[in-house]
Amino acid sequence: MDGQDSDDPKQSTSDMTAFVQNLLQQMQSRFQAMSDSIVTKKCRIDELESSINDLRTEMGVEGSPSPSTAPGSKPEDPKSPVDTA
Repeated sequence: MDGQDSDDPKQSTSDMTAFVQNLLQQMQSRFQAMSDSIVTKKCRIDELESSINDLRTEMGVEGSPSPSTAPGSKPEDPKSPVDTA
């Protein structure tokens, strides 16, 4: 059609390779942006949780479970000794 039928398969392969590489770069960039956003939000949630716990302490509600602890469940103490022998 355009007079370059002999180069068509090679050009098509080259175009497809460039397209896929570009697409992968865009996906990586978007993934990194979302990952950074998630990390930022997690930090903000941790800061908010800390502020809530500080306010609860100031109010004298230290014995109440934290908002992230399900009612009726008891958080495990990571400092408790574990017998590994």
